Amino acid sequence: MAATMKDIARKTGLGLATISSYFNGGNVREKNRVKIEEAIEELHYEVNEVARGLKTNATRTVGVVIPELNNVFCAEIISGMEDILRSHGYAAIVCDCRTDKALEKEAVDFLTRKRVDGIINMPVDMTGSHLRKFQKTGKPIVLIDRMIQEISCDCVLVDNETAAQKAVTMLVEQQHQKIGLIGGPDEVFTARQRMLGYLKALKQYGIPVEDRLICHGDYTIQGGVQAVEALVRENPDMTAVFVTNYEMTMGAVIGLNEMGVSMPDDISLVGFDNLSFARACRPALTIVSQPIEKIARETAQIMLARLEGKKELPGQIIRKLQTDIFMGKSIRRQE
Repeated sequence: MAATMKDIARKTGLGLATISSYFNGGNVREKNRVKIEEAIEELHYEVNEVARGLKTNATRTVGVVIPELNNVFCAEIISGMEDILRSHGYAAIVCDCRTDKALEKEAVDFLTRKRVDGIINMPVDMTGSHLRKFQKTGKPIVLIDRMIQEISCDCVLVDNETAAQKAVTMLVEQQHQKIGLIGGPDEVFTARQRMLGYLKALKQYGIPVEDRLICHGDYTIQGGVQAVEALVRENPDMTAVFVTNYEMTMGAVIGLNEMGVSMPDDISLVGFDNLSFARACRPALTIVSQPIEKIARETAQIMLARLEGKKELPGQIIRKLQTDIFMGKSIRRQE
């Protein structure tokens, strides 16, 4: 006969209320948690997740909706979050919306029907319309990387404006004046923030903004290739370029190589993300490095705190994390 919660109570000497609290994600003292888990293993107790979900309205699942699963930034964050959620008894249901607003809404609606306990979203639709139905359930939403002004929910961001400003400032301090920008799509929050940082740095040093030096890509490798080729071809006086996304950074390096343009002798380059790729390049790339592990950890911890109903939490949590700059050898002082 299958073991029951009463068997666990008898084995541990704990009350049924404590056992129930453990299974429903409530606060249980660490010593009691250890006793319960030892009893579960010894008695081969198996939780009927469906029945428990119907009873408690909790499924121990968290929905994750991201724009591109094959994007390194997204993939590494998901991996980090899953590890933390799993260690607390939650499973992640990951949906890739392929940077499509309609698919993003379908994904959120699907997760709502699946009765997930919360949703983590790196949003494509910056109006937030895809989240409003789920928000009415009262379940937690945590946004990554992008803030939606129309929706009040928790958010984990990187200080993209400051990151871009520091990167461009570094180029200006190396006497570069004609600095190209390969930015992201205008409608993406992070792309706008990085653009603002670029403009702020130029303004700080009295360098005129020239539209011909600004190119918007689509956060893909091919987009980076096309953007750098266009900038180099149309701007023979450009001495440096700042690329604001990892995939486009990779594309820019490929494009420069294919054109026979040397880094840093012909063009200085500052990229974004992926320390491994930056180190593997020759010369090693100078990049803005985002704290991916910390983004994943903060996001998962905020979601878990909401799910556990911690009363000391503020109404809205906004974490803004700082970046680092990895110094490679892809920039030189302009004579």
